[in-house]
Amino acid sequence: MTRVLVIEDSNDLAQGLRYNLELEGYSVKVADDGNAGLSLAREWDPDLVILDLMLPGIDGYQVLRSLRTEGRQTPVLILSARGEEADKVRGFQLDADQYVTKPFGLIELLERVKSLLRRTRARTDAHEPSATAGVVRFGDIRIDPASRTVTRGGEAVSLTPKAYELMMALIKRKGAVATRVELLREVWDHRAIVLTRTVDSHMAELRKKLEHDAADPKHFITIWKVGYRFTP
Repeated sequence: MTRVLVIEDSNDLAQGLRYNLELEGYSVKVADDGNAGLSLAREWDPDLVILDLMLPGIDGYQVLRSLRTEGRQTPVLILSARGEEADKVRGFQLDADQYVTKPFGLIELLERVKSLLRRTRARTDAHEPSATAGVVRFGDIRIDPASRTVTRGGEAVSLTPKAYELMMALIKRKGAVATRVELLREVWDHRAIVLTRTVDSHMAELRKKLEHDAADPKHFITIWKVGYRFTP
């Protein structure tokens, strides 16, 4: 059974989410503070986390940062009353998958949950696209899509899940340009033109870790006023 962890300090909201998610057939656990939520995420290994930001103990940002630092790729849907663009940018920079502001529509939330879970299963079950099915090499970089591992000069490189998916989205295009909006839709599943700075911040991570000179990139190239392309 698909497992959903709700980290939310409002008991009424948490129990309402539990009730409706269980009606959809999910196994649900609830934590009412950041520390308990992080511990439960580690121990229970849920398929999806619904995460509030304003929590007792450590806040939602710290929970998300800890999960990603540990290499956990569990999809995270932030559910927060914080609706400012800066809050959303910070969440996406920490590799949140979705950001929903309160108050929210229950049907929309449930559809977002289903969408995230479908995408996760597709990445797990399906093979990589044919353009990136085998090991990819460029410069001193080696990428193994089967294990999602990246090395540089034989040393392991740690990329956040979204930075990895952004990298592969560009590589599979074989030099074709991808706009920021296309990348947002493909990697972050956004249907609207929002938060294009999210792409830029993850591109900065790729350049810092994979380019010899991040200020003068040779592989992940900016196409001014359009987007990015990959050059091996």
